[in-house]
Amino acid sequence: LEEDHDMAVPGLVHRYADRALLLATSMCAMYCRHCTRKRVAGRREWSLAPSRLKRIVDYLRANPQIRDVIISGGDPLTMATERLETILAAVRSVESVEIIRIGSRTPVTLPMRITDELTAMLRRYQPIWLNTHFNHPNELTTTASQALARLVDAGIQVGNQTVLLKGVNDDPQVLETLFRALVRNRVRPYYLFQCDLVRGVEHFRTSISQGIAIMEYLRGRLSGLAIPTYVVDAPGGGGKIPVLPNYVVTVSPTHTVLRNFEGMLVSYPEPRQDNGGQGPCAGTAAEAPTVFDLAAGGCGTILPERSARILRRARRRS
Repeated sequence: LEEDHDMAVPGLVHRYADRALLLATSMCAMYCRHCTRKRVAGRREWSLAPSRLKRIVDYLRANPQIRDVIISGGDPLTMATERLETILAAVRSVESVEIIRIGSRTPVTLPMRITDELTAMLRRYQPIWLNTHFNHPNELTTTASQALARLVDAGIQVGNQTVLLKGVNDDPQVLETLFRALVRNRVRPYYLFQCDLVRGVEHFRTSISQGIAIMEYLRGRLSGLAIPTYVVDAPGGGGKIPVLPNYVVTVSPTHTVLRNFEGMLVSYPEPRQDNGGQGPCAGTAAEAPTVFDLAAGGCGTILPERSARILRRARRRS
């Protein structure tokens, strides 16, 4: 991902204009085989030195366009509370920094680390968002749920970043169960990551087409609140690229043809144009309506013959 090429000063990656990534430590509570930072994490134990923290703060002050700082590593919550507070206080001292985010897997790997002392400290540096990393419903144990509740009850917004892993969670029903459980625990599914091109994990990687198929399955079965963005972290430092099923079928100067999760096709009129027909495309026995008819504004929709929603409507009418 070429993070080192975007290292503005030691310990601070500045890739996107308005945000930067602060590497606070190399230590984690456990070391994930699929970790994108395994070149750093667990190889040699270190935490951010005061001299480096000062250079980072100086850089943040000199670049006020950075409004969002992500504190990661390693796992920053493996640090002593006092040491983590030193970093949070230093970053919060920069007036242009509006949001602090923490990336941590301790709610999964060391949930007893989420103590009242820790959450009380974090509350002093709001607004803070914490993104954690649940990959499978089995990881949402009672202890993990209690840790999440402590964070949320302390006013900390919690999101989740799942990595798509072959043989672990590359099943749409497994991910549906996970995302429903996260929302029940007041955690917003944020990203579904394509597994990165990390050495030694080829057997964990799925195809992008499989990820798109999973997203196709989730849409319409889960509310938007429970559906993460599927992203590929691009090699060569390209950053996170969202990958979605294609819901735009075709476009014309007057209408855009969209489809929904059921396969329903909709003619959406563009502004300041004749809206055309807005009813279903009835067609004739000789000639069924086509996508062209929608794009030309000749009718409004083409309905799938046996979608669950259409059948429910028919039952209500009868």
